[in-house]
Amino acid sequence: MHFVYIIVSVPHPDRYYVGLTENVRQRLGNHNDGIVRSTAAFRPWQLRTAICFKSRTRAADFERYLKTGSGIAFLRRRFL
Repeated sequence: MHFVYIIVSVPHPDRYYVGLTENVRQRLGNHNDGIVRSTAAFRPWQLRTAICFKSRTRAADFERYLKTGSGIAFLRRRFL
């Protein structure tokens, strides 16, 4: 299974990150351990949403959409 996940910074709740993974728990640990450079400065992170897809292609398409202008608006209305 493939997951599109949204995490939110605990000390900076206006900061969020959208990603794609096969193991949400391990990936969240990577973010909180500072392994991911783009999220290291805003640790710790909390999982807000994880959406499961059977197809990696569909998951990647949804992740890409959430990073577009209309996708960001959708994300803020529905998930944050």
